[in-house]
Amino acid sequence: MITVSLCMIVRDEEETLGRCLSTVCDLVDEIIIADTGSVDRTKEVAASFGARVFDFKWMDHFAAARNFAFEKASMSYIFWLDADDVLEEVDRFRFQKLKERQDFDFDYVSMPYHLTLDEKGQPVHYQRRNRLVKRQCKFMWHGAVHEYLAVGGNGLHSDIAVTHRKIKPYSYRNLQIYLKCKARGEVFEPRDQYYFANELYDHGRNEEAVEQYQIFLDSGLGWIEDQIAACYKQAVCYARLNQPDKQIQSLVRSLAYDAPRAELCCKLGAFFADKQDFQKAIYWYRQATMLERPQDAMGMTDESAWTWLPHLQLCYCYDRIGDISKSKIHHDMAKMYNPTHPSVLYNEAYFAGRSEQQFSAQ
Repeated sequence: MITVSLCMIVRDEEETLGRCLSTVCDLVDEIIIADTGSVDRTKEVAASFGARVFDFKWMDHFAAARNFAFEKASMSYIFWLDADDVLEEVDRFRFQKLKERQDFDFDYVSMPYHLTLDEKGQPVHYQRRNRLVKRQCKFMWHGAVHEYLAVGGNGLHSDIAVTHRKIKPYSYRNLQIYLKCKARGEVFEPRDQYYFANELYDHGRNEEAVEQYQIFLDSGLGWIEDQIAACYKQAVCYARLNQPDKQIQSLVRSLAYDAPRAELCCKLGAFFADKQDFQKAIYWYRQATMLERPQDAMGMTDESAWTWLPHLQLCYCYDRIGDISKSKIHHDMAKMYNPTHPSVLYNEAYFAGRSEQQFSAQ
């Protein structure tokens, strides 16, 4: 069986660290905590789980802190989490089974990262992250903010999910780091250019975000998933700025990078539905229902776009053009995927009030 070091960087996480460690402490062989300046009980919580706690002087650089924690690991593999992450029971079972594999000789293992959940605890937004790496490969973290772990070699895309359960509100910390870098005249690498735009986007600085996304996209560099996401988010900024012509241009631009995703089709459908152009909206929502889901995609996935959402919207659009029969068909499809969604329940009552003659007359 492989041995595993859990490596984490934390600061003032007394509210969440115990919850995190309680879901993983019996699955790992040592816990390494790099504390970047806590003034609460974070270190005490870590120590109560037998963690080795090290102080790391914060220098506005997340990769440096993670690499410091990785250097302290002594087991054959390194696993990393953030303090507001957990392993659910099914994923704890999968993790243990992974450790017990007799043929385990992977250099890295990726795992789905569940970022948002629905009311039933099912993932809505998720992406894959490289989570477990062989220590002797000496993989390194890169990036001051929104750091990434560069890996290579023989990898495994596992079904072990890490679930994000954030408690703290989002802060201006990451944006401030980027603004300091910009003020110093630093030239951003493509990935940082994209994430700088994201920080502006998240904080409602729409005009600045549009400009930074444009710089990123015009460079022609960066990960294709980031290029596609930049188009989506730039479109949102244009919508916020009430510039629909530029909004649609940003959405369509994403088609230059890869085949259309269900997320894009739903965004285009929504654009035309808002304009009451229901035939065009129907076209794009129908495309979303016919796409083949990519396997082991590392980019962000919106599960609703691949399942119930386009059917829910098709139900609405067909109803608006008077095609009640097709509207009901897509309601039933949406209900199959998400029977308790408030809009599905509303539509169920709506159709219950219509007579069979109305359907057959279509």
